[in-house]
Amino acid sequence: MAQTMPESILDYMTRLGRAAREASRVIARASSAQKNSALLAAASALDESRAALAAANEQDLAAGRATGLEPALLDRLALTPARIDGMLEGLRQVAALPDPVGAIRDMRYQPSGIQVGKMRVPLGVIGIIYESRPNVTMDAASLCLKSGNACILRGGSEAIHSNRAIAVCIQRGLAAAGLPAAVVQVVDTTDRAAVGALISLPEFVDVIVPRGGKGLIERISRDSKVPVLKHLDGICHVYVDALAEQPKAQQIALNAKCYRYGICGAMETLLVDQAVAAAFLPAMALLYAEKGVELRGCERTCALINATPASEEDWHTEYLAPILSIRVVDGLDQAIEHINHYGSHHTDSIVTEHQGHARRFLAEVDSSSVMLNAPTCFADGFEYGLGAEIGISTGKLHARGPVGLEGLTGEKYVVIGDGQLRG
Repeated sequence: MAQTMPESILDYMTRLGRAAREASRVIARASSAQKNSALLAAASALDESRAALAAANEQDLAAGRATGLEPALLDRLALTPARIDGMLEGLRQVAALPDPVGAIRDMRYQPSGIQVGKMRVPLGVIGIIYESRPNVTMDAASLCLKSGNACILRGGSEAIHSNRAIAVCIQRGLAAAGLPAAVVQVVDTTDRAAVGALISLPEFVDVIVPRGGKGLIERISRDSKVPVLKHLDGICHVYVDALAEQPKAQQIALNAKCYRYGICGAMETLLVDQAVAAAFLPAMALLYAEKGVELRGCERTCALINATPASEEDWHTEYLAPILSIRVVDGLDQAIEHINHYGSHHTDSIVTEHQGHARRFLAEVDSSSVMLNAPTCFADGFEYGLGAEIGISTGKLHARGPVGLEGLTGEKYVVIGDGQLRG
């Protein structure tokens, strides 16, 4: 890949990588007070720059509308006042969180007299590649900074003006705290070759976090020479058990789908136990109709409500739109089987008042988040108390689920002796 990219872009990204590596050593030893000072100064700068942020974002939105950007992507691109408030709250929450760096756990004596434990340490340099959502720029920067990592942020070309405006606020925060500007670097080019360069620099970058469409993440996973923390799809399920409380189940199923269609935690398939389907689905269909949600159902579903017959492909699809697939299942076993077969290991929920069914679902569903009596749209670092999230990982190594501060650190063994010798 490197052979085909313009030399100037490779040189530019290499310079960013080298600067990030140097800055990572500074931020790794920075005190909690210094890191928190940078975060709060960035929050103040962001609050003072609302007009500039809105103007920059409108440039991006106008360009997106002119090029026919899909409504879901335009929604992700918008920096509304509420989303700016969310970024501010995220910065303050991250500043208030305990600093994981340097924490030592499980220190214990061995028969030889030495003590062995584990210390939490930064990963080093994190490259983040994302599309549309400019608020990711601030979320990612805050988490990387607090966890003692330098980061290189490569947002989508559709958000370049918004990301530049946010980067100014971040740089003001770093300067106020006396930290190097290279602790957070926002890639200032829309050339796609920058992505190829970033993922080919393992000497400077320790982890890549892609956030965006399936095509982007598949490409990064396939081509990256750097370890990747990722999820491909958000095919999330809600299973309404035979022993679910019906009004509660209705509100959860409605919220899980309709809170926001474009998020990876939105429910894409509703599973309903056949014992309650005849009572539950007609009322549910009316609620979805009020929201304009298109329903696609299995044969048993179509016999109960007005829905388009679902294809095999529907069970594999992340719609990110007001479309929902519905399947009537024969019970808990079939629900778990469906989720583990068709799901993306992201987030799945059961609605039930039966403790045994709940325990089995939580234990047997192979997803990074499993829920009881809660909508899947709660799968979010902010809602989990992480302050913000850098992404969601559906893999099984290192970090799983929403990745916050702790997910951006690793561990190393610490051994303390007093002159003991191995005999």
